[in-house]
Amino acid sequence: MAYSPMIHTVNKLLVGVITTCVFALPMSASHAIQVYKSLGTHGEVKYSQHAPQNARNIEVIEFRSDGRQSDAGQMAGKTDASQSSDTPNAEQQRVAQLEARIKDQEAQANAQRCQSLRNNLTNLNVGGRIYEMDANGKRQYLDGREIELKRERVQQAIGQYCQGTQT
Repeated sequence: MAYSPMIHTVNKLLVGVITTCVFALPMSASHAIQVYKSLGTHGEVKYSQHAPQNARNIEVIEFRSDGRQSDAGQMAGKTDASQSSDTPNAEQQRVAQLEARIKDQEAQANAQRCQSLRNNLTNLNVGGRIYEMDANGKRQYLDGREIELKRERVQQAIGQYCQGTQT
């Protein structure tokens, strides 16, 4: 009599497992669609959901509900959705070309900025009278302290923009 609750629990578990299997089988079968690929009497390729009667080279193709073939690797050389193909498509090539062009333009702009900064530093190191133009277009001559501050700022900018370029 002690086994009665245990048998009742096992029966409930078995009924649950069997019910799950009964409902799972039709669902998995409904996710695959069979298509028959064959050659017609005049050599044309035909596709049908029904097995052809008078055809040669019959091939059965199964498609999943997401449109891909059940046999892995049949569509576009991919085995799953996360795998990318080795050859880039036209859009990927165009994006790569644009990114390369932008990178080249940025490199050229940095090289020009670097050259301009180096020229400014050379002018600051030469000595003599150095001036800046004010808002009214008049020359404002810099004293020794202002020239030294400018030199330090230009050297910092060179450190920032001229990394990896030849000096």
